[in-house]
Amino acid sequence: MLRDVIQIDSEKCNGCGNCITNCHEGALQMIDNKAVLVSELMCDGLGACIGHCSVGALKIEKQEVQPYSETEVMKKMTVKGKNVVLAHLKHLQDHQEFGFMKEGLQFLQLHKEELTFDVSEVKEQLRIESGKKEVHSFTAMHMEASGCPGSHSVAFEKTLAGPGLKVESTRESQSELTHWPVQMHLIQPAASHFRNADLLLSADCVAFSYPDFHSAFLKGKKLAIACPKLDSNKEVYIEKLVQLIDVALINTITVMIMEVPCCGGLLQIAKLATAKSSRKVPVKAVSVSTRGKILNEGWV
Repeated sequence: MLRDVIQIDSEKCNGCGNCITNCHEGALQMIDNKAVLVSELMCDGLGACIGHCSVGALKIEKQEVQPYSETEVMKKMTVKGKNVVLAHLKHLQDHQEFGFMKEGLQFLQLHKEELTFDVSEVKEQLRIESGKKEVHSFTAMHMEASGCPGSHSVAFEKTLAGPGLKVESTRESQSELTHWPVQMHLIQPAASHFRNADLLLSADCVAFSYPDFHSAFLKGKKLAIACPKLDSNKEVYIEKLVQLIDVALINTITVMIMEVPCCGGLLQIAKLATAKSSRKVPVKAVSVSTRGKILNEGWV
């Protein structure tokens, strides 16, 4: 599949670090005074970092690439040395991508005789870093990472009341949201929480209009939101949906839109994505009135 890929010319890079703070996904880090892409998993190819490079060391190339493979990433990382490998694995650890992290460590162990560094030192440093992150709040997990903390992928479990926990009101509803972020420009299709999931693709306004959004539609699904009228660069949405279908192997897509005409563009985006993908997944369309009523619901 075609995918936009950030390329870094290390000869041109002067180590200013401007691209690091402007990578909203936290996929870039400074290693040995050079900018390095430490996580292809988190890089969405939007290129927010490019305009902040004063020496032209960054560019985006559209390439025909295979679905994300941690093994293939590790093949590239190990050539760059221990520091890059460690930064990449820490990045996976910080974002709770433990499946990919395990795959990366297995690769290192399998090829340890060929490497120029000691694999046991990498494992020990990861163990130490893990010990530093005993506090599991959202802030503690992500404030140390580069870029905007609000755009880092994280999955979380619902908190239920138990001994010593008081529910203040029986009217308080339970949130069914299981991950962050949810905006289409920020989600990462390769994030583990999307794998084999049912996707709810919702227009921004739906949750404010439909009172039972969480219990009736979000429960049991993974959420992505967008505004087909006001959002820019919506072509990216099509490509991300294709990746969710072909790489994350999502099961179904439920598209929730408002009754206003401009909102129908979101359903059109879903249809275009399913037409471009190699897999076919069922798509359900749900239309909501501005008064918060379900007008139509059915598979398309």
